[in-house]
Amino acid sequence: MSGNKSEKTEKPKKQEKEDSKSKKLEEDYLEQLKYLQADFENYKKRISKERVEFINTANENLIRELLAVLDDFGMANTHAKNQEDLGGLKLIHKNFLKILEKFGLKKIETEGKKFDHYFHDVLLKEPSDEEEGIILEELQAGYLLNGKVIRHSKIKISGGKTQ
Repeated sequence: MSGNKSEKTEKPKKQEKEDSKSKKLEEDYLEQLKYLQADFENYKKRISKERVEFINTANENLIRELLAVLDDFGMANTHAKNQEDLGGLKLIHKNFLKILEKFGLKKIETEGKKFDHYFHDVLLKEPSDEEEGIILEELQAGYLLNGKVIRHSKIKISGGKTQ
């Protein structure tokens, strides 16, 4: 019977060891599962962000190309021969600009503003009665797309007071 008693105490110890190993294995698997879940969530976020960036880049490329058409409308408005043509061109120009604005396009303001190298490219500088660095004339419109400059305004600025 004494052999029986040691067997009984051995079984619970063996069982405890197996239970402990099982518990440790469960914890390891749970830990791995949590890491996989976190990695998957990060993957979904990264893919979503990349998709938005891809769409924005595609829009930016398209809108850059369409800026030439926008410029042509502006030129046509200034060179229209009669009021009827001018009215139609201005309406088309306005509608075209409104569509582009829905996609985040915004014209950079220049009239009477101070030169800012983040938004403007100076092509000409001339003496005037204005303070130095004030924009006198916009030679080509500049645009922002969702807050990012996609084309700088080409401008003429004041070189300071004439003597």
